[in-house]
Amino acid sequence: MGLKLIVCALAMALAAPAQAAPAPSGPASWVASWAAPPAPAMASASGRFAQFASPSFNNQTVVDTVRLSAGGARLRVRFTNEYGAKPLTIGRARVALVAADGKMIPGSARDLAFSGAASATVLAHAPLVSDPVALATSPLARLQVSLYLPEQTEPCGCHAQGGQLADISPPGDFTHAPFTPVGHTENRVFLSGVEVERTIKAPVIVAFGDSITDGYQSTLGANRRWPDRLAERLAAAGSKAAVVDAGIGGNRVLSDGFLPVFGESALARFDRDVLAQPGATHLVILEGVNDMGMAPTPSAQALIAGYRQLIARAHAHGLKAILATVLPYKGAFYFKPEGEAVRQAVNAWIRTAHEADGVVDFDAVIRDPADPAKMRSGLQSGDWLHPNDAGYRAMGEAVDLKLFR
Repeated sequence: MGLKLIVCALAMALAAPAQAAPAPSGPASWVASWAAPPAPAMASASGRFAQFASPSFNNQTVVDTVRLSAGGARLRVRFTNEYGAKPLTIGRARVALVAADGKMIPGSARDLAFSGAASATVLAHAPLVSDPVALATSPLARLQVSLYLPEQTEPCGCHAQGGQLADISPPGDFTHAPFTPVGHTENRVFLSGVEVERTIKAPVIVAFGDSITDGYQSTLGANRRWPDRLAERLAAAGSKAAVVDAGIGGNRVLSDGFLPVFGESALARFDRDVLAQPGATHLVILEGVNDMGMAPTPSAQALIAGYRQLIARAHAHGLKAILATVLPYKGAFYFKPEGEAVRQAVNAWIRTAHEADGVVDFDAVIRDPADPAKMRSGLQSGDWLHPNDAGYRAMGEAVDLKLFR
């Protein structure tokens, strides 16, 4: 190369914009990107609990849509029969990426396999993870999961309040064909998780709680839960962090749910729904209002002992545990002064004990300054227990991203 060419090349190199350093990487590993913890089925219900009756299926296809938090080069899907008393047959399953308008992205559909086979049997009381599928995903990608159930199923021991309506087909396998739905369900039908494979090392945050973490009363299909907003903020900040929502509506810390679909107690389900999440590094705990509202109300000391158990079990597995203060609920159907006294004592302990690795003060964000036992009117959904979309957004905005460094 001549002297002039060398000089020109050097000048161009010096003038070029500086490139960002690549993110730390290592061997490929699987991490949780989305989850919907299952709960025991409730075969039938009446009155105001009728909405919680668990559906069953026979020779039908169910199409569900989930929004991932983290992306990766490959993915695999976790199905659940953990609350089933007999084996569950999967006739066929397929995934595809969908755009914001719900339309499938051309070329993105992939059949799932199970040990190389198109169909599978999920044993009673067990989960089943699909084979990996080569489908690259980006943060906040929407994934459609089509599941053909060729035989009569038991009532679905699934996640009952999915915040998204799944389409139910007429009889037949419609995993490869469009159909006109004959019904819909908010249940995440035998679907409990999506994992992605990546080489980048980044936090995997598990949001653990009850209906407030599950996003109850937020707009269906809009992904407006507070963990959704947290995931959006992390993605916008350039983080590759995953946020996994492990909330179950009606869940309690010290007791199983009042209804079966409200799940086993937080202490009972913790290993499966938190510690078993691939790659989990951080935990945010927001739970306790159902303990305080439902009879008998436990003491603050009993609830604090429960939180300490969750923190200790998280630390034993290398997770950082972050506690969130319990939201005000005056005006809710089960509000009572003794429960409010417990809430105040528990929140004071969360703020001052420093036994966790961090605190998120959701109570301070949501409460009405004129009546701190109540939510701000503009942030509650109408039942004075659950936030509305604006309230969930305010919660997601209140989480300090530095907690996940």
